[in-house]
Amino acid sequence: MQIILMDKVVNLGNLGDVVKVKDGYARNFLIPSGRARRATQANMAAFAAQKAELERLAAEKLADAQRRGEKLEGSSVKISQKAGVDGRLFGSITNADIADALKTQGHDVAKADVRLPEGPLKAIGEYGVVLALHTDVTANITVVVTGEQ
Repeated sequence: MQIILMDKVVNLGNLGDVVKVKDGYARNFLIPSGRARRATQANMAAFAAQKAELERLAAEKLADAQRRGEKLEGSSVKISQKAGVDGRLFGSITNADIADALKTQGHDVAKADVRLPEGPLKAIGEYGVVLALHTDVTANITVVVTGEQ
């Protein structure tokens, strides 16, 4: 299916690109989330009329993400969880737990922004975590997991 990208999509293209993707990816994800439209003549004309406004909005989103990334870069968040004598946690620390801890510190971070490539944290210690605030902006933070008795 041919689509017009309404926003930058990782590994696919930038705003305004006309790309061909699988039908299910377009119908089930890109179009409902507002990241794309079908590449019809009417949609192409509507996009051409809106292009300046969409580029301005994309630039604002990027500037906002960069501002948030500068505030978060190098920060640390402390999370306590019940742990055994050997330092293993009863349960685990997930991306939702990290996002909640950052929200209590006053940062606006969604759980989908927290990247844990090795899965949930299951032991006491310090971990480097990457926050993907935008397709072009990432911030590195430190998560300190402590045990409670």
